[in-house]
Amino acid sequence: MNATLHTYIHAVGRRKTSVVRLYLRPGNGTFLVNRRPWKEYFSSEIYQLEILRPFEVLGLEPQKYDIIVYADGGGVKGQAEALRLAIARALLRENDSRRAFLRKAGLLTVDSRQVERKHYGHKKARKSFQFSKR
Repeated sequence: MNATLHTYIHAVGRRKTSVVRLYLRPGNGTFLVNRRPWKEYFSSEIYQLEILRPFEVLGLEPQKYDIIVYADGGGVKGQAEALRLAIARALLRENDSRRAFLRKAGLLTVDSRQVERKHYGHKKARKSFQFSKR
């Protein structure tokens, strides 16, 4: 599907308890996360590099796209990884021939690991209180 200038490509990314809704279209480089500049929202350079990885793998420039993101739930790392997945999915929806490159880089694989719940009689999910026989 080829995107025109007036339609946004919508994609969703999830990681841990974070959900990211992304709207992407060709444009002039506007990149907002929760109505804030993305570099202000994700201030860590590690997260910034991780988020831009789909563009890097495909050899595209993020400045040629308008990206509007709504992130909810979880922490900064979970939201950054959810955003990376959403960007990869949106770029794939724009041009399906990119699938092999994104798949090889592992950017389309959903990391579905969740935190295990705390169990009754335990300190945490797996950790127990010290056991004393006598």
